[in-house]
Amino acid sequence: MMGTIHVVGAGLAGLSAAVSLAERGQRVVLHEAAKQAGGRCRSYYDPTLGLTIDNGNHLLLSGNTDALGFMRKIGAPADALTGPEEAAFDFADLRTGERWRLRPNAGRVPWWVLSRSRRVPGSRARDYLAPLGILRAASGKPEGQGGTIGQSMACEGVLYDRLWHPVLLAALNTDPRESDVGLAATILRETLGAGGSACRPLVAVAGLSAAFVDPAVAYLARRGAEIRFGRRLRGLGLGQRGIERLDFTDSPDELAADDSVVLALPPWVAGEILPGLAVPQTYRSIVNAHFAVVPKPGSPLLLGVVNGLTEWLFAYPDRYSVTISGADRLLETPREELAGQIWGEIAKLGNLAPELPSWQIVKEKRATFAATPAEAARRSGAATVHGNLVLAGDWTATGLPSTIEGAIRSGKTAAFALMCESARGRGVA
Repeated sequence: MMGTIHVVGAGLAGLSAAVSLAERGQRVVLHEAAKQAGGRCRSYYDPTLGLTIDNGNHLLLSGNTDALGFMRKIGAPADALTGPEEAAFDFADLRTGERWRLRPNAGRVPWWVLSRSRRVPGSRARDYLAPLGILRAASGKPEGQGGTIGQSMACEGVLYDRLWHPVLLAALNTDPRESDVGLAATILRETLGAGGSACRPLVAVAGLSAAFVDPAVAYLARRGAEIRFGRRLRGLGLGQRGIERLDFTDSPDELAADDSVVLALPPWVAGEILPGLAVPQTYRSIVNAHFAVVPKPGSPLLLGVVNGLTEWLFAYPDRYSVTISGADRLLETPREELAGQIWGEIAKLGNLAPELPSWQIVKEKRATFAATPAEAARRSGAATVHGNLVLAGDWTATGLPSTIEGAIRSGKTAAFALMCESARGRGVA
């Protein structure tokens, strides 16, 4: 047993680290600057809509083993995630009016590309070999050193426009042409490369807080962890034995000799707290739009949209929501203009009334780090030069881009690194 472990930051990475440590019987104190846990993956009531919405729309896949394992561990409701029984993705082309459903088969051998009814209209079976260039380029290369997707596969043609571009952009939140090939390779290996059984789409229709945050907080409470909200970290007290003090804005916390720290903060904050720490420097935006309209019966839960401003349309029980990735170009566009254009596309797709309903636009300027080779190479690992300090966050070197899966994986990795460091300190082999 170690002493008290202070986890600073109660986003999904911090919650994951705290849960992993509490599961092992460690004493955990979780500190969070905000008044609630969840960070960027939480639900809140929006008075404009009169609805509870998520800070951002997030899609999970059945191959996200760390996220799903985390949910099982914390006792999340069995129906917290909703999705089809098989891997199936509905798409619509706003320019041509075409609609189709992509249906990978369950096994690893992708025979589905031979079936015209299962693949993208206008594509050929051999077109689906293009991502092999991504896997070859990334093979054996450290993160950030394999080049870009644009250097590894042809970023053009029907299949790129209708499948690879929307899927990779959503996963990386960066134009695929300039995105790191290693991050893309990890995504492909853990999803399509693992077969359709790993690609079933899953959506938290009741909200991210109900699926991830509230059950995690309850789990920690049952395990005796202490959660302290409204505590913003402004500095670390360094000494001969590593981190000896946590300087919060309200008061400092002195650490005992066997105490440890998990720093689960955004990269720009972590970089200020730990000068010299390698963190990403460039970020990409996401725009989410919400409309207080009950979707028509039979509307697909998730619809990929090409040749429009809308990229992914979610049909929640009480609203339509849209996600637009890599949205830096939209940050200066007036919210009213965005709402009108997006609703016009939704109305066309669903044959709905053109009048703009109650809406909300959420622009997240620094939603994720830019998934370029240069930024991927700046990601730090969990361990630090201070033996009693480890890092967690979707921006750390998880091998994945900024995703829920990456955040939860980083928390597990940080907890493991801390336990290993403690074992070495005790001389345990």
